Amino acid sequence: MTIRVLLADDEAMVRAGVRAILGSDDAIDVVAEAADGLEAVEAAQRHRPDVAVLDIRMPRMDGLAAGAEIRRTVPGTAVVMLTTFSEDAYIAKALGDGASGFLLKSGDPRELIAGLKAVADGAAYLSPKIAQRVIAELGAGSGGGRMSRAAAAKEQVEVLSPREREVLALVGAGLSNAEIARRLFLVEGTVKAYVSAILTRLAVKNRVQAAIVAYEAGLVTD
Repeated sequence: MTIRVLLADDEAMVRAGVRAILGSDDAIDVVAEAADGLEAVEAAQRHRPDVAVLDIRMPRMDGLAAGAEIRRTVPGTAVVMLTTFSEDAYIAKALGDGASGFLLKSGDPRELIAGLKAVADGAAYLSPKIAQRVIAELGAGSGGGRMSRAAAAKEQVEVLSPREREVLALVGAGLSNAEIARRLFLVEGTVKAYVSAILTRLAVKNRVQAAIVAYEAGLVTD
């Protein structure tokens, strides 16, 4: 199965670099490119890719707004945000808008490919370095700081069964349902049921938010 990708970044050199990385994998096909957020939305609606890779800062419409509009009008397209360390607050906002993945522009090329494949397979993908920064940003915005968020997350996961916590840890590590099923020797349908129950019990919107809880609760160690 070929993963059809939309790539949006206002810097032509960045687009060329990311396109070259993705082009090194036969399972990925960049079907459209865009230089701003509005073009990205229009391209997503026209091509209906499996994954839209969006820079956060773009003219006319930024990546956050474009991602939210793509999720609204093309729900079958997952959204992955390309970020830098200077954009922590934007990442937290995108998290609430339903983005499925967050990758560093300066990260390992292999991580970019792995992240896209995970998202296309229905998983969330949160670069470990980004996860640490997002957690720090979220903690800085709360009264008790990171320690209080960690305590709250640990309390949240207490409602989960041991198996559900095990599944949540693997969600936090960026594994897809199929990968979790293989790791835990379960049927994929059973994993889907576990993930659905976990989202409900944790009162989170999506797998990325669940992954953040997993990190904050200390379930993901890498």
